Amino acid sequence: MKKLTLIAAALLATPAAAATGPFLSLGNSNFIVLLAFILFVGILLFLKVPAKLGGLLDARAAAIKAELEEAKALREEAKSILASYERKQKEMLEQSERIVTAAKAEAEAAAAAAKEELKVSIARRLAAAEERIASAEAAAVREVRERAVDVAIAAAADVLAKQMDAQAAAASIDAAIAQVEAKLH
Repeated sequence: MKKLTLIAAALLATPAAAATGPFLSLGNSNFIVLLAFILFVGILLFLKVPAKLGGLLDARAAAIKAELEEAKALREEAKSILASYERKQKEMLEQSERIVTAAKAEAEAAAAAAKEELKVSIARRLAAAEERIASAEAAAVREVRERAVDVAIAAAADVLAKQMDAQAAAASIDAAIAQVEAKLH
């Protein structure tokens, strides 16, 4: 039935059949164009094209929202990792202070017991201990900083990549809406 109606409308809408006359006759080209347009809009509504377009746009919006949530989660994870490394750095500083304090106490006790001969030995041990502590502290600080920089760079790259995708998606959605609007008007 639909095919028959379409064929009849196509045959009646030929330029040979189009002529001027009363508006509500098949001889008037304006009336034929109106019927064809109404039929076209009816077919679009029957095939649920607006609902399908809306569904596609909703799905894309949901995907964008999910990507934004993932970016927020990554950012929070990066913040927690950075806080963890800062805590470790503070612990290392406290431990190095305890080591320095313990080394000084040991050096004072040994100095009292062995006077001149032990003073030279203690001075060497203290210098070596401070050098090891400084080296360990510098290595720990360097490691914490390097890891924090790596995490921050990775998080920033992920966030920027996600934002760029979201902008491109938004531009795509806007272009699709403009095309649909242009074709339906």
